[in-house]
Amino acid sequence: MKIAVAIATTGRPTVVGEALSRLMRLSPAPDPALVVGASSEDAPPQLHGASFVVCPVKGLCAQRNHALDLIGDDADVVVFVDDDYAPAPGFVEGVERLFSGHADIVAASGELIADGVTRGGFTFEQADALIAAWRAPHTPYIRESTGAYGCNMAYRLAAAPHLRFDEALPLYGWLEDTDFSARYARFGRVVRSNLFAGVHLGVRSGRVSGLRLGYSQIANPLYLLRKGTATPAFALTLAARNMSANVLKSIRPEPEIDRRGRLRGNLLALADVLRGRADPRRIFTL
Repeated sequence: MKIAVAIATTGRPTVVGEALSRLMRLSPAPDPALVVGASSEDAPPQLHGASFVVCPVKGLCAQRNHALDLIGDDADVVVFVDDDYAPAPGFVEGVERLFSGHADIVAASGELIADGVTRGGFTFEQADALIAAWRAPHTPYIRESTGAYGCNMAYRLAAAPHLRFDEALPLYGWLEDTDFSARYARFGRVVRSNLFAGVHLGVRSGRVSGLRLGYSQIANPLYLLRKGTATPAFALTLAARNMSANVLKSIRPEPEIDRRGRLRGNLLALADVLRGRADPRRIFTL
């Protein structure tokens, strides 16, 4: 079974270079491995045997779609990882074991040893230490999941070769993983498993502005609700939780998080909802 890895990156060549070096040191290593940037300046300092291409359109969904187009039928499974993801040993082997042993599984996320998004972010050195201290469990688990997590998600290409990420979710593509895995779920099981694992650093540099992200936090869940790839409970709870966090934390914002910008974006999106014109693509005008 051929396991491909695709990384979409923008504005973080050093970060993606560190992630790529760890992926390509795996045994076995992914084949093929593809880094898709938005410009030539996104190329990592070293490719370590991977390939780098530039997507004509900037945006996570567009760049991942470009990877799918290029990989085609040259792999059985494609794993999308973020450019700040560090895999544990046995990552590729675990993906292969999961998909080869369970023909009904079409999408999966691995175990997160730690997620820097919820813990203020990690350095690659900290991620390496977390991985070194982690011990793969003797008893593997495979659990049904409502969706795959975008920092490390694997898809069986033959299950739905026609599917592509929705480019109406622009730039950072907030909730693109929820939407894509919900559409994949029509063809088989979506699961989470500890057969492959890693650390998501949660690096905050190179992200979209707080204003744009705040708009996406409201507009994108409602867009998925209209599409039918998110339930009312999921979409409304997520939007409300994000806005509540921005309201409360705007008083004393965390370092490197533009809570007030996010809150302004939330309010702009709510105003557009009331006017009947909320659209994820409006962030291009903000």
